[in-house]
Amino acid sequence: MLVLVDHPLVQHKLTLLRKAETPTAEFRRLLREVSLLMAYEATRDLPMTTERIETPLASFDAPVLAGKKLCFVSILRAGSGILDGMLDLVPAARVGHIGLYRDPGTLVPVEYYFKLPEDVGEREAIVVDPMIATGHSAVAAVDRLKEAQPRSIRFVTLLAAAPGIRHFEESHSEVPVYAAAVDPEIDAAGFILPGMGDAGDRLFGTR
Repeated sequence: MLVLVDHPLVQHKLTLLRKAETPTAEFRRLLREVSLLMAYEATRDLPMTTERIETPLASFDAPVLAGKKLCFVSILRAGSGILDGMLDLVPAARVGHIGLYRDPGTLVPVEYYFKLPEDVGEREAIVVDPMIATGHSAVAAVDRLKEAQPRSIRFVTLLAAAPGIRHFEESHSEVPVYAAAVDPEIDAAGFILPGMGDAGDRLFGTR
């Protein structure tokens, strides 16, 4: 299920991220800001309960998150840019990492790192990566995460390509994907068009 986050601030900041002239420091700041806004949408339906509290004037049953909280799972390396913004909103969340790189010849993801909190099975997992291009890395990450059996899985990305979304939904139709925009195509090298370039390189200034 695709959920498009069309809030004006999200769309404006995404446009700034797309611009080729946006420098690394600004790209990093914008990515963090828009990720926080995306987190609001991705956590909108988290289960709630109530807790008896005392205000300065009275006691009452106030809403709180039910049970265990969240686990953000970052797909390295570009997922780190979204992770920072998410943690600004939910600083107590646990964090997992899945290290994947895309083989330049086959475009198939290769795993090099995998680490999750021990209690991830009791948590709601949110996988984060700035882009879903071919969809192969997103599918591979969720395949591995499912082995740990979290309570639920959702995926947050800024920019997806239509072919990548189709591929992801064919493999994980029950996992909602929150995206700010869906671009129509990918090129022969697996980059989204019109896209915003390589998010990892732009985030870390490596190209």
